[in-house]
Amino acid sequence: MKRLSRYFLEGLLVLVPLAVTVYVVVMIFEKVDNFFRFSTPGLGVVATVGLIVLVGFVSSNFLARRLVRLIDALFTRLPLVKMIYSAVKDLVNAFVGDKKSFNRPVLVSLSPDDGLQAIGFVTRDNLANLGLTDRVAVYFPQSYNFAGNLVIVPADRVSPLEADPGEVMSFIVSGGISSSQEG
Repeated sequence: MKRLSRYFLEGLLVLVPLAVTVYVVVMIFEKVDNFFRFSTPGLGVVATVGLIVLVGFVSSNFLARRLVRLIDALFTRLPLVKMIYSAVKDLVNAFVGDKKSFNRPVLVSLSPDDGLQAIGFVTRDNLANLGLTDRVAVYFPQSYNFAGNLVIVPADRVSPLEADPGEVMSFIVSGGISSSQEG
């Protein structure tokens, strides 16, 4: 009976991540296909990738760049639209833009007395616009979630980590159990 239980648990360890991943990927394909109203599975994803590449190609043209800047200026002036557009644009730029924000992993001392520390990413060194000259902004992603907390901490409590930012993010999001961190 003990061996049967062990096989069951090992089966779960293999099947659950596989099933959840397949489910999420299939769900994304179906949503995109339904959005474009394609009946051929996966054609919506191919069309989306093609559209993104086409927009990137066209927007690299001088005249199109001016149009993109004009649209950007318009969207950043409309009250409600500005809030949504700016937040989404900043988030996308944080991961794939020229100003990647999650590329400086740090260890933050939360309590100098007991050695309590947290791993995060410095997103801004200069907070003078908020009147906080000796502080930095550190983003702490949450485990198993697409959320996090921005915490303002004294700069002297922040130590850079000499680690790959992608591996650090994976380590945090996995709750510290990411296999890429095993040595």
